[in-house]
Amino acid sequence: MHGLLMKCMKRHQLADMIYMGSDGSITKRRVRLLKIRQDSVTAYCFMRQERRTFRIDRILSILPVEGRERMPG
Repeated sequence: MHGLLMKCMKRHQLADMIYMGSDGSITKRRVRLLKIRQDSVTAYCFMRQERRTFRIDRILSILPVEGRERMPG
């Protein structure tokens, strides 16, 4: 997971993330990764329209956004 997160961040690529909240709820978010730590990642979340910190152990899936969808409109 760390490798893919780092790859997205270095390429300034947007990513679609499936995330499980502390209450067990699952959300899909489009994010721009800003900083990666040992157990968390700071990213701009387009769903909440603010900078958020996500625990890496709660990220269920991360997929780089390719092609035309790469830059927000």
